[in-house]
Amino acid sequence: MSDVLDLTCDLIARASVTPQDGDCQAMIGQRLLAAGFRCEHMHFGDVDNLWAVHGSEGPTLVLLGHTDVVPPGPREAWASDPFFPEIRDGVLYGRGAADMKGSVAAFVVALERFVAAHPDHPGRVALLLTSDEEGDAIDGVRRVAETFRERGERLDWCITGEPSSMTKLGDLLRVGRRGTLSATLTVRGVQGHVAYPDKARNPIHLAMPALAELAARRWDEGYETFPPTSLQISNIHAGTGANNVIPGELEVLFNLRFNPSWSAAQLEQECEAVLQRHGLEYSVRWHRGGEPFYTPEGPLRAAARAVLGQYCGAAPEESTGGGTSDARFIAPLGAQCIEIGPVNASIHKVDEHVSVADLEALPDLYQALIERMLLR
Repeated sequence: MSDVLDLTCDLIARASVTPQDGDCQAMIGQRLLAAGFRCEHMHFGDVDNLWAVHGSEGPTLVLLGHTDVVPPGPREAWASDPFFPEIRDGVLYGRGAADMKGSVAAFVVALERFVAAHPDHPGRVALLLTSDEEGDAIDGVRRVAETFRERGERLDWCITGEPSSMTKLGDLLRVGRRGTLSATLTVRGVQGHVAYPDKARNPIHLAMPALAELAARRWDEGYETFPPTSLQISNIHAGTGANNVIPGELEVLFNLRFNPSWSAAQLEQECEAVLQRHGLEYSVRWHRGGEPFYTPEGPLRAAARAVLGQYCGAAPEESTGGGTSDARFIAPLGAQCIEIGPVNASIHKVDEHVSVADLEALPDLYQALIERMLLR
């Protein structure tokens, strides 16, 4: 069994359902300490974060990942225990195999090999891990980034190991992500009998025109390689359960995925202007999940394009699609951020898996990127 496969299996066997870490970071920290890294364990609330650095001066390249995983769901639906790694027909199965314990293991092996080959390398190379990526994302990289900002930590480039490939390892390079903004909207009316609507105020009826306007709005035409901003209503709830009662309150959940044409603050103002124009009595609770980020053409994208082209046999698609990642907290520190990882077809699903061949290629791929950026 190869080093990266052995480490991935060890990580999968640790049932680190978010925000638990299952001692993954403690074990990784010990390995990197032995390789000459300086390791700092940063605990916030129930969340574990690991910051491991090698080198002292010059630009800093960060490998960013997470050790937490989503719950496995019904275990009887899996062909094998989700926390007992199993290889079948050249494929490794287990929760976190693709998202993203395989990449984390590949990061560790790549870093060990790099510093062994280049002990006096220029610049700094670092690993940042959290156990709060799949959960609330409050006490993970978001809090670490706040700490870095306070102490003036310099970060120049960031490679996130999220599973980004579509059908073949290296066929897609993420160069940015949309921002995410969530709202919990409460519209207040007056409860009453459906036979006497004049004695009540139906919050559902009152809110429908405003919600229809928000849902139908074309917010922009896109930005560079980003798709247009989108607002999606994900949940509507009202009523007492009886069909003869006008409810007194309506709750609506909606989310905006937005490109760099907007900031979260601007979108909040635009949405509330619509609600006010329709005369609603409302309150809204906003959650800013992260601003959009975009890495323009430069050394990092060029290095990634060259390395992925070698492994994939063709230049990768360069994309800003998909959901979001913890890179949204690193980009505001001034770092250029990209995402490279294994095929994402099985993430968060039953029987999550990764190709053993892809997994064993990842350490060389990441090491090649590190060498191109720090040894050029």
